[in-house]
Amino acid sequence: MINISSKTMRGCGAPLNVFFQPRNVAVIGATEEPTGVGRSIVTNLKQTSFGGTVYPVNPKRSDVLGLPCYPSVREIPEQIDLAVIATPARTVPAIVRECVAAGVEGVIIISAGFKEIGEKGVALEREVLAAARKSKIRIVGPNCLGIMSPHYGLNATFASSMARPGHLGFISQSGALCTAILDWSQREMVGFSAFVSVGSMLDVGWADLIHYLGDDPKTRSIVIYMESVGDARAFLSAAREVALSKPIIVLKPGRTAAAARAAASHTGALTGQDDVLDAAFRRCGVVRVNTISEMFYLSEALGKQPRPKGPRLTIVTNAGGPAVLATDALLSDGGQLAELAPGTIEQLSGFLPRHWSHQNPIDVIGDAGAERYAKTVDLAANDPATDGLLVILAPTGLADATAIAEQLTHYAKLPGKPVIASWMGGRDIAKAEAILNQAGIPTYAYPDAAARVFDLMWSYSANLKALYETPESLESEEAASRTKAAELIEGVRAKGRTLLTEVESKSLLSIYGIPTVATEIAATAEQAVDAAGRIGYPVVLKLHSETITHKTDVGGVELNLSSEAAVRTAYQGIQDSVTRAAGAEHFLGVTVQPMVRPEGYELILGSSIDSQFGPVLLFGSGGQLVEVYKDRAIGLPPLNTTLARRLMERTKIFSALAGVRGRKPVNLVELEKLLVRFSYLAIEQSWIKDIDINPLLASADGLLALDARVVLHGRDVVDPPSPAIRPYPVQYVKSWRFEDGTEVIIRPIRPEDEPLIVAFHAKLSERSIYQRYFHLLSLDQRVSHDRLVRVCFGDYNREIALVAEHRDPVTRAPEILAVGRLSKAHLANEAELAFLITDENQGRGLGTELLQRLVEIARIEKLDRVTVEILEGNRQMIEVCRPLGFDLEHVEDGVVHGVLTL
Repeated sequence: MINISSKTMRGCGAPLNVFFQPRNVAVIGATEEPTGVGRSIVTNLKQTSFGGTVYPVNPKRSDVLGLPCYPSVREIPEQIDLAVIATPARTVPAIVRECVAAGVEGVIIISAGFKEIGEKGVALEREVLAAARKSKIRIVGPNCLGIMSPHYGLNATFASSMARPGHLGFISQSGALCTAILDWSQREMVGFSAFVSVGSMLDVGWADLIHYLGDDPKTRSIVIYMESVGDARAFLSAAREVALSKPIIVLKPGRTAAAARAAASHTGALTGQDDVLDAAFRRCGVVRVNTISEMFYLSEALGKQPRPKGPRLTIVTNAGGPAVLATDALLSDGGQLAELAPGTIEQLSGFLPRHWSHQNPIDVIGDAGAERYAKTVDLAANDPATDGLLVILAPTGLADATAIAEQLTHYAKLPGKPVIASWMGGRDIAKAEAILNQAGIPTYAYPDAAARVFDLMWSYSANLKALYETPESLESEEAASRTKAAELIEGVRAKGRTLLTEVESKSLLSIYGIPTVATEIAATAEQAVDAAGRIGYPVVLKLHSETITHKTDVGGVELNLSSEAAVRTAYQGIQDSVTRAAGAEHFLGVTVQPMVRPEGYELILGSSIDSQFGPVLLFGSGGQLVEVYKDRAIGLPPLNTTLARRLMERTKIFSALAGVRGRKPVNLVELEKLLVRFSYLAIEQSWIKDIDINPLLASADGLLALDARVVLHGRDVVDPPSPAIRPYPVQYVKSWRFEDGTEVIIRPIRPEDEPLIVAFHAKLSERSIYQRYFHLLSLDQRVSHDRLVRVCFGDYNREIALVAEHRDPVTRAPEILAVGRLSKAHLANEAELAFLITDENQGRGLGTELLQRLVEIARIEKLDRVTVEILEGNRQMIEVCRPLGFDLEHVEDGVVHGVLTL
């Protein structure tokens, strides 16, 4: 039997436990000065239910607030878990070195005066990091408020109050905002599982804390106030993993800043930093909100109600005005009013007053009582078009708010349909609100706020649906094509150039399977005439230059030339115009192309570099007025066909591409595939700085790149920016043969493999399943989409899963024979290894080959060690692991724990 298992690695957040569950805390910089930060921290630690020991540290005092005080952390009589530093910035590097020497596991640096003050502060941060890297110590801060762990009674901050225990994990870069939110939460009775001020994030960052809170059973939602992203790849990787099981809600200010950076390309000018951030959040399943209230409203709603399966909301109200407000808010943020079925309308008319609205919103009239509300909600909830319900009650002398609320509680747990409420009024409806909240129905003072919350809930659902919808299979590009493209680019760089000519740009696109219009270079007017004769009239002449970016800006384009004379005149006109505008040295001739009648749609497809996220993609309406219309959507590469479709759907031009006013639709499937290939071009050819295809002509007859522009990084760039999302690791694709000569391809898994994985599981015996998972799982459990999302949609930065694929020699139909997985730990440089092989292919050497390849990948990925868990009776697998150097000596509960140190 050659199936290794492992239980999913949980509890990998243990290295951060010291910040939330320390046995003791040293406060370095403790004082009794009334305004001293150190005094506030000691006071807070003493006054809460924290059960650990508090050790003040100050060389000038023998005691602080009645506690013995020590001159340094080294002289404390026991090893310290957590040290909180509140001393001047210049003293911090030496104190951190002392903490390292004393074996302290975690440090919170409250002190300010680091990178926020300039180069001097940056130098101090380097010193702190250099000291920390000599051990496994972790650091939160500097320049932060500190950390609260309400369930543990820990208040290691200088805030004036303690957060209530609850289920929200709150992380903020702003200490001042922390204190404001703390005050707000006390008034609103909001509780937290963790309350963290991260400051400058010198060490512990978003990814670390997202992973920790993702593993924390007390945390149901994670809310973040973010001023900067920091390590973009780590953030996206952590958020994408955790957002599947826990909502991550981010308030990121800066939407109105001058975000579009100055750039020579259309793509650069159209790609603002805030747009890129939105694209990044969508790509990892994070929901972005605009206000503090939305941040907490949404976390409450997602904590109490299911995610909607669609954008259609049904509104039940006893007043027209509030429903109008809710409708405006709903529609303005992407939601829709559910269109009720005729049968529902008919049944409602059977008991509602004659003057009811007869549509959604359902106005039950101001005299509606509890019974009328209940019958209406019941019908609305059961209508197939309803994805969610908003129940509004405006106070009237005839409406019993409490009785209506009690009736509504019967609908608090509708499967897959959230129910939210807006009970308008003040003290008179307080009891009714309490009834609803206790039943798990979130309430909002105003109906427009409630509708906005529903839109945000749907946004979260839609993001996850788009991320994990199984895409169509698309064969990967051949390695030879990537090499050919790299050689073309290197040839340009070798000449000291950064701008590809139009011909070179189109050649690059052709290598990646993007259709381009035939183009010939002409260095003289005679050559231009000859080329036009071969191509056929009418033709287009464009400037051929190695230096000029936008040809139309210097009069470098002449269209619809239908004769030799017109070509000669156009050639001379372009030469004269370029000479006047830029200089004769910039004119190298022209390119000659057929005049393509733009009977389709002019699109733009481009990529440029973002300072935080690396290459980003742009798709939208193209042509000369591209920057006027600004109809575009931003995405992060690489794409698959599903993500490509979602990118297109966010533009206005998309509805036209599907066919309008008698026009035939564009082949959207082919356009999806083109976008996918372009996305791989943008990330595989890392020396590309900016690339535009404008226009990309799309019609029912096909797709054609009419013009293209590629700019490379200059010689001053040594390491070009990496993509924020790790692309498909083609370097791990290799062939292998069984002894009988049957070939298999061992390669990393793709989202497109989900149907193949379903077929793979159908061939596994119960014995194989038990050996892999240590318990039995039914086929339905193993092949549910929700489960296979985690199997097939891996993040290559966090997990490498290999599949062994065999193709039928006649039909070429693919079949997966084995799956192996290397799952990296969250906060340790190690990974757990596991694999599973179909019964008929066990004992044929495939397991040994998979194991060897996964271990080799672990070495390439620079991991420190690999772990395995094998059932004690699985002797065959134990014997496979032993020759590779696994230490398999430890046995517990019938499980052999193996460790391979790399």
